[in-house]
Amino acid sequence: MNAPMLMEANMDLQPERALLEKLFRTAIAAAQPALCVPPHLPAPPAGRLVVIGAGKASAEMARAVEDNWQGKLEGLVVTRYGYAVPCRQIEIVEAAHPVPDQAGEAAARRMLELVSGLSADDTVLCLISGGGSALLPLPLPGITLADKQAVNRALLASGASIGEMNCVRRHLSAIKGGRLAAACHPARVVTLLISDVPGDDPADIASGPTVADASTCADALDIVRRYGIDLAPNVREVLESGAGESVKPGDPRLAGHEIRMVAAPRIALEAAAQVARAAGFATHILGDSLEGEAREVGKVMAGVALSVARHGEPFSAPCILLSGGETTVTLRGDGRGGRNVEFLLAAAIALRGQPGLHGLAGDTDGVDGQEEIAGAYFSPDSLARAFAQGLRPQASLDRNDGHGFFGALGDAVVTGPTLTNVNDFRAILIGAPVSTESSHAS
Repeated sequence: MNAPMLMEANMDLQPERALLEKLFRTAIAAAQPALCVPPHLPAPPAGRLVVIGAGKASAEMARAVEDNWQGKLEGLVVTRYGYAVPCRQIEIVEAAHPVPDQAGEAAARRMLELVSGLSADDTVLCLISGGGSALLPLPLPGITLADKQAVNRALLASGASIGEMNCVRRHLSAIKGGRLAAACHPARVVTLLISDVPGDDPADIASGPTVADASTCADALDIVRRYGIDLAPNVREVLESGAGESVKPGDPRLAGHEIRMVAAPRIALEAAAQVARAAGFATHILGDSLEGEAREVGKVMAGVALSVARHGEPFSAPCILLSGGETTVTLRGDGRGGRNVEFLLAAAIALRGQPGLHGLAGDTDGVDGQEEIAGAYFSPDSLARAFAQGLRPQASLDRNDGHGFFGALGDAVVTGPTLTNVNDFRAILIGAPVSTESSHAS
């Protein structure tokens, strides 16, 4: 496998942390493009094979195509800064994520030019993974890149779900919402997807550049109103006039288009569960598409873990609880954080140092929030160690400062670019059952 992976567990780590980091590495490995892309490659076309794509995993997907394709091909793929890999025939462009930049806009424009004028004998292979929405920021006429950047920042801070954010993005874009596939007509289009969204809806992965979109401009306006997002007059006009309507199901330009899901959060969680069971832990996957405010999901998961530890319900200890999905963070403070460390800090606070409970949460792309930190780990003594350093856990949570909190404890999890992206990974390890009386005494 070519992709860099999370470093091997440090043998000096306590056993629980070493196991949780091993599970995280396993989840990432299960979604590597070198494994999941080759079985889904199309048959060679009579004409040209043009490879396009966008997302945090798209460059590694492109390399997997090149390594397993016999014959000529050409193409252009855009990925996040730092996520490029060497390719021989496919050009790799880097751009900004999560707030788009001019490099992404230029790449999107060139991509549309590349697929124009193709014939029915040609095949377009589109490689899409999470992050592609910000990496293909081509605005509709009447909207500027600065307008899209402002909308993106407002959406990221609003607490809107990924589906809601992508609905708005699709209706302000000249390339998303099926428009890229329409531009390929009459060529055959095959899209390979690595899902990072709850429910694995193809229309929500990178805002569906090659997928027909049933949502409308009216839906986008409802989301804008719901979260109190202030739109510039020219942006609002695009939505209110209907000029931003996307390509709808049944459009003849998308006839014969194939969509193949090559990796998804459930695959990663099941791979981690196998390793956990081999280590002797009963393992339960609570879901691969959990959404909601990260801190609230953290509290709920902590409540489940406490019930297991204290009462043996709904599962018996020892066990490991796994979950995935994509939570949201409504920004309240000026701290450094992301949704995984926000989840983990809220869970740690709710657990109050309960003995025998350990947790890890991280983004499988290696970036939680906007920093090169994948996530973090907590142990039963995390709060005590924090108080000893003068840290106040609740104050850190109020400031959205999960990275600052866990970094000070030495409990940040750093992977470097993983070159894949199947959303968030969360694991809580529950040791031997602990009675309510003994936990109160502690």
